[in-house]
Amino acid sequence: MLKQHLSQKLLQKLSPQQIQLMKLIQLPTQALEQKIKEELEANPALEEGMDADEHPEDDYPEYDEGDNQSIEAEDINVDEYLSDDEVPDYRMKANNYSADDEDARVPISGGTSFTEYLMDQISMSRLKEEDRKIAEYLIGNIDDDGYIRRELNAIVDDLAFTQNVFVDEPRLEEVLHIIQSLDPPGVGARDLQECLVLQLERKENTNAIRVAREILKNYFDEFIKKHYSKLMERMEIDEEFLKDAISEISRLNPKPGNSSTNTQKSIQSVIPDFTISIEEGELELTLNSRNAPELNVSREYKDMLETYKSSQEKSKSQKEAVMFVKQKLDGAKWFIDAIRQRQQTLLVTMSSIMNFQQEYFLTGDQRKLRPMILKDIADEIGMDISTVSRVASNKYVQTPYGTFLIKEFFSESMKNDAGEDVSTKEIKKILEDSIGEENKRSPLTDDRLAKLLKEKGYPIARRTVAKYREQLNIPVARLRKQL
Repeated sequence: MLKQHLSQKLLQKLSPQQIQLMKLIQLPTQALEQKIKEELEANPALEEGMDADEHPEDDYPEYDEGDNQSIEAEDINVDEYLSDDEVPDYRMKANNYSADDEDARVPISGGTSFTEYLMDQISMSRLKEEDRKIAEYLIGNIDDDGYIRRELNAIVDDLAFTQNVFVDEPRLEEVLHIIQSLDPPGVGARDLQECLVLQLERKENTNAIRVAREILKNYFDEFIKKHYSKLMERMEIDEEFLKDAISEISRLNPKPGNSSTNTQKSIQSVIPDFTISIEEGELELTLNSRNAPELNVSREYKDMLETYKSSQEKSKSQKEAVMFVKQKLDGAKWFIDAIRQRQQTLLVTMSSIMNFQQEYFLTGDQRKLRPMILKDIADEIGMDISTVSRVASNKYVQTPYGTFLIKEFFSESMKNDAGEDVSTKEIKKILEDSIGEENKRSPLTDDRLAKLLKEKGYPIARRTVAKYREQLNIPVARLRKQL
């Protein structure tokens, strides 16, 4: 039975323009360039370059017929729109470069992969057919670091079920030893200890190498825990011998897979979205020119709409055609406006960050970084925190002291002895400097570091020191000890 009733609900809906702007703001420079290329391909009413006759802001003729099907916000699923980043296959296959075009792409050398490098070595060895199959399967189980981390009994089962090869563990280990004799040294090891021993076995048998090999084989736990006094006592050697052996071990590569010159590596380059420079003692902020492309609405499509507007008779096909033209013109104008708003939002936000951290950008001293959270910038520029977060996300700024992620300038605050708010980054910098200046024969424990920081005016607990030390990837005092 149908019933009528009144209900009240609160909804927040975003217009297509707002959705498009949100997506563009969070894109870094390289992703923005790709997005613009996709939009140029999808919308023929959008063109690159400035219009020779009129400014792209000029309005085009409006079409106000009754059957005008405008795009409403209700017709768009916001979640789907924001997550729709798929690119049709045909767009990836087009090649519109001419011989005169400047090719700004970074060339990547096409070397052989690490697996192929090992396979080539196996193909030149004199192995039986079955042993070759086993060796190739083992190579397929080697990870990027050069290790086989799977248990041999599991590999025995896999060979039986997937390759129809039946072997026992002793024979599998024999083939594994063949792989471990390949280059680079240490490849095919099952753990760090075996990896280092394999590398030492290929070196000239000097006194230091013999001591290093004995340490790794018989006293590995004492070595990794840096119990040097125990090592000297149990091996009956003096400090000089131990120092030479440790020096040999320190030259070994714990990740042989990453050392191969034949390994194909992807080349990644960082393109800064902003540049901060110092001119006559003043900070200057510029937006990367690749963030400000010259786009305009197609004159041809404007003329088509003008021609239709002046036409006296309008057939159904003409109306459908003009609806297509108007939607494309709307889309082009929205996109150009969104790009402009993106540029303005990025400049306003980064300018606020630069002014907030002015002392740091003038000196490069991390201790000058002020405590700053997203809300501080959002309140100053009158925007939402989510907008500031989108601007700071995955974007880089080039400074006189290097190129940094913008999010690195945000930090929480703590009180010093004087009751002033100081950045946690400032405390981390002082902690890092204190550890760098310590006596390596007797490194500072977390308790001693906490006392040292307190003496410098930063009263923080030992557990906070430990947390900051871990965030800086600095090991505990015992592991920082050196002879």
